Amino acid sequence: MTSTAAAPPPPRAYRRLSVEERRAQLLVAALGLFAHRAPDEVSLDEVAVAAGVSRPLVYRYFPGGRQQLYEAALGSAADELKLCFTEPPVGPPTERVARVLDRYLRFVDEHDTGFSALLRGGSVVETSRTTTIVDGVRRAAAEEILSHLGRIGSAGERGAGPRLRMMVRSWIAAVEAASLIWLDEGKQPPAAELRGWMVDHLIALLAATAATDEETAAVVRDLLALETPDGPAGRLAELVIPVVAEAAHLLPQATAAD
Repeated sequence: MTSTAAAPPPPRAYRRLSVEERRAQLLVAALGLFAHRAPDEVSLDEVAVAAGVSRPLVYRYFPGGRQQLYEAALGSAADELKLCFTEPPVGPPTERVARVLDRYLRFVDEHDTGFSALLRGGSVVETSRTTTIVDGVRRAAAEEILSHLGRIGSAGERGAGPRLRMMVRSWIAAVEAASLIWLDEGKQPPAAELRGWMVDHLIALLAATAATDEETAAVVRDLLALETPDGPAGRLAELVIPVVAEAAHLLPQATAAD
């Protein structure tokens, strides 16, 4: 009588990872640890265990130890964070920025402790190189936002002027600060609400800068022409215009009429 038991599956063939694949594996393992613990609290032994390899192998790829591994992992995370700000030039600009911020806040949410330690600094592994990596993300983010506003950073045929660049970089700094406060507050308010407020903040800064900067005023005119009544700019206008109307008595014409 023949057995009807299923034959065990053949053993999986072992495949040696290439240098690039092994390095990527170690970076993924390290990022997973740095995402939830301060960098100076993560040991190479823990990275080795998370990657399923030996400690000497980690040292073979990162002979500089934890410092080198952290800088490499930070660079990898920075590349991922830069991608959050990349958005096709399709649809109203404020809706594009909203999609960018949705991705950004997901990144912050998934890398909460590591993100906080990274931006606050103070880690024993912080160096001029790690600072340069973080600043590179900020600058890349600013360039992407400027592109959605119809300007190409500080150079090019439609390069952004100093006031507009300063405004956008100030907004990027405010987004970072708000993200850190959001983490401190237990990720409240909900991410969608925070994202909406951040978009409103950008629109408000643009409007305030446009009042005294001709270039920004032209950017705002072009931006509003692309917006829709039910989009972020339309909704904010509906809320703000009644509030601004309350200040009509502050206008010079009103004072003279009185």
